[in-house]
Amino acid sequence: MVHIAYDDALAYAQWLGRSLPTEAQWEFAARGGRDGEDDWGSAYDDEGKPIANSWQGIFPVLNTNEDGYAETAPVGCFPPNGYGLYDMIGNVWEWTSDWYKSGHSKAMAINPKGPQAASVHVTPGQTPSRVIKGGSYLCSMNYCSRYRPAARQPQESDLAAAHLGFRTVLNKLNP
Repeated sequence: MVHIAYDDALAYAQWLGRSLPTEAQWEFAARGGRDGEDDWGSAYDDEGKPIANSWQGIFPVLNTNEDGYAETAPVGCFPPNGYGLYDMIGNVWEWTSDWYKSGHSKAMAINPKGPQAASVHVTPGQTPSRVIKGGSYLCSMNYCSRYRPAARQPQESDLAAAHLGFRTVLNKLNP
């Protein structure tokens, strides 16, 4: 699902009895068991073949569509990561439950649950931003390259886009 603002994604997740992932949860899942690896080639295999939906060519002038998709691809068109999860990078950005605050590794090491809303600086008249992860079909090697597991981007929580979606997390309590 795309074109969905944060509150709507959250409401759907809660309706399912789930939540939206934190930034730390999302990144852990995106790494697929790779320890500390955050390579720029996450969207390509060793032979340079696309293994995620991203922009091939020179953004925004030419997309060669080498991966077979000019826009979003159906879920599962590319191989899963080491945890069996599909489309963790590329295709569409994904909401996380964390408020966006600059700084990445320090913030997650100190507080893996993310910053509280009260600690986020917002310019008057601006909507607070949440962290989005994963990059999208519009990310390219010459433009944003944000399809790395550690890459992050702010997104105003009341805005939706054609290249922004979400996934949910089932938070198991003690069995």
